[in-house]
Amino acid sequence: MRLLGIISVAALAGTMAGCTSTSGSVRQPSAPEAVASEKALVLPPPGGPSIVSVVETRRGNGVEQTLSLFTSSSVPGQNFLKVQFLGASGSNPRTGNASYRMISESGTSREAFAAAPGVAMVRNTTFLQNSYGPFAYASGRSRGDTCLYGWQQIRSSQAAHTQGRNFGMIQVRLRLCDARASERQLLSVMYGYTITGTLDGEIWNPYGKVKGADEVLGRTGSPIYPDDGGYRAGAIEIGYEPAPPATRRLTRQAKVPAVARTPAPIGVRVPLPEPASEAPQANAQPAPSPVGQSAKAGGITVPSPDCVGDAAMTAACRR
Repeated sequence: MRLLGIISVAALAGTMAGCTSTSGSVRQPSAPEAVASEKALVLPPPGGPSIVSVVETRRGNGVEQTLSLFTSSSVPGQNFLKVQFLGASGSNPRTGNASYRMISESGTSREAFAAAPGVAMVRNTTFLQNSYGPFAYASGRSRGDTCLYGWQQIRSSQAAHTQGRNFGMIQVRLRLCDARASERQLLSVMYGYTITGTLDGEIWNPYGKVKGADEVLGRTGSPIYPDDGGYRAGAIEIGYEPAPPATRRLTRQAKVPAVARTPAPIGVRVPLPEPASEAPQANAQPAPSPVGQSAKAGGITVPSPDCVGDAAMTAACRR
């Protein structure tokens, strides 16, 4: 009986342990998750396009983020800026490692056509380079919309892979379709985006050796000018350049025919005397002396020129 009791207690303890280990706990599997825009590892240039959402995926050898960007286009699909950090960071071993593949011509062509379905994308053959190194892109137009798909691989050169350093790599992809922007405007995003994330440790540095300062700095005989416009290595004229003449805007006015204006009379207006009659007058009066001569016409008396000034006080002018 005692042995039977011990067996019963052991069975009961095992049953309780089994119930405890299989309790209904909820665990979210490791998968892509949305993060705040402030945690984006890459940012578009100032002024846009704006970030709509950020989806992050952590892997055993790196982190991948896809930034959904504002889209104004009739082409199917969403504008995005995608960045992938590849290095042994051990972020999430459960999801496995991402493929450490280099950029290939065929692979990027398939990506470009898949990103902008229905658009005839043509690869640009001009060598281009931004602050992070060389990059390339393909572009096309469809129903008035312009599309661009750019790609860039940031990785140090093989010569920098020494002493266990500079083995990291960053992959960048950009898809932009817009109904109003031109190809040059869309291409400016590839020049203006900024990578804010990094890989820990010198072994995973994707940029290689940091470039030193220019050798001409501080060296005698190597002048440095503010810019290339208006300056030259020879003699520079002293003084200010004359300012361009100001352009005066003339207001057009309707041409009015000139009308001759009659000059205004000066002094007292004297009407002309009436013409004398040809017939002799019976009671003709003798002509007055020139000293006291005055003309009366229209009630206005005009003194003789001899009675002007101090001469007006003489007795002859008082008559």
